[in-house]
Amino acid sequence: MESYPPLFRNPTANLDSIPTRYPNLDLPIINLAHLDQAQLGEACRELGLFRLINHGIPSPLAAQLHAESKRILSLPFESKRAGLVGPVSYFWGSPVVSLSVGDVNWLEAIHAPLGKIQEVGDDLGLCSSFRSLAYHYGLHMARISKTIFDALLTDLKLDTEVSSSYLHESDGILRVYRYPCCPETMKYLGMVAHTDSSVLSILNQVDVGGLQVLHNDQWFNVEPISETLVVNLGDMMQAMSNDEYKSVEHRVLASGSKERMSLCYFAFPKEDAVIVNSKYKAFTYKEFSAKVREDTKLYGYKVGLEHFMVKKQT
Repeated sequence: MESYPPLFRNPTANLDSIPTRYPNLDLPIINLAHLDQAQLGEACRELGLFRLINHGIPSPLAAQLHAESKRILSLPFESKRAGLVGPVSYFWGSPVVSLSVGDVNWLEAIHAPLGKIQEVGDDLGLCSSFRSLAYHYGLHMARISKTIFDALLTDLKLDTEVSSSYLHESDGILRVYRYPCCPETMKYLGMVAHTDSSVLSILNQVDVGGLQVLHNDQWFNVEPISETLVVNLGDMMQAMSNDEYKSVEHRVLASGSKERMSLCYFAFPKEDAVIVNSKYKAFTYKEFSAKVREDTKLYGYKVGLEHFMVKKQT
């Protein structure tokens, strides 16, 4: 319990709590080694997410990164908060101080911008091994995201020259999430419902479930399957596709009996990349992310693409 943020320390967790039952969602399975462009495009139009197999990430690398992340996140809370200050940093709950306690995400995380991962910034030496593992894991993530993105550009028939700045895979972000046991699973969520601001998000889950996606106005479980990744589209991909693809809304349930950990990579456009299509006013990712920060401070949530939609004439 010493490793948990103070709010999360409660020795009376209800280990016998029975979570609300939700149906499981069968996701399309995409084989990266033999990429079927038509199948990939259909998955992005229908659901906005899919499972990825034969992705080429060495199992020992993912296992070592998971173990090292677990070691760091199991350190005393004050050690993590004081020692992880950049470029690899630590956060927990919600950074938005205006939110009520009930809106806090029941999680803590390591935030690693992969473009800066090799910079020295860990004065206490907490994560030198993590940086090396994350760097090599990030190389695989960049390869995977670029392969998928190029296939999506072809499917959408987008001009490759125009869209060359739409993915900046080498500057992606890796986040390692840890979801502590929660004594009040009816009051808190591991992560509140949201869409990602990314182009693509690539999730490597451990064997503890909790991820859910909203489909046809109903929540579904996305069960973890060994050796597979879950890829979902973010807001930037929806905008680039002129709403042909979906940015999927998802959340993570809190658990009263088991901790959950996951590795998640986010790929973004270049900050000055101008996204142009008929349904949205031209905007850059920098403008979008600034608006997200502004909305989150004002309202406690992201409004997102709605700000940039072309208003219909009446």
